[in-house]
Amino acid sequence: MATYFAHAYEKGIDSQPRKTSVVASLVRDRYVADAIVILENTPRRAARAVRKAIESANANLLNNSKVSIDPKTIRIARISVTAGTRMRRYVPASRGRALPYEKISSNIFVEVAGEEKVKKAAEAKKAEPAKEEKEKK
Repeated sequence: MATYFAHAYEKGIDSQPRKTSVVASLVRDRYVADAIVILENTPRRAARAVRKAIESANANLLNNSKVSIDPKTIRIARISVTAGTRMRRYVPASRGRALPYEKISSNIFVEVAGEEKVKKAAEAKKAEPAKEEKEKK
């Protein structure tokens, strides 16, 4: 059975990379179904963005692969959070001054892997020779 991969990017997430990577580490190396349940019950703002990226990669694998993939075997192969673009902004201060600050964003990369679905006909062909051998004995 072959393993197939698909990936998804979420760019410009309005959350700092350090906070987002804490959420991403909760679901690293897990099955997609388990990861979605964990993220739905995680009370952090970044959990929604991470869940969206995982669901997008999952959909890419199921819809864009040439063969049918078994949804139960899909797991998160890689997930990483990197720093996105920084927007320079200013906040008003006393005496007519403006103090600079940066709005930091994150980029999320998710790669999922899944196994090819075993066809029913192939299973039946494998089972028939075993039955014939038992009948001969």
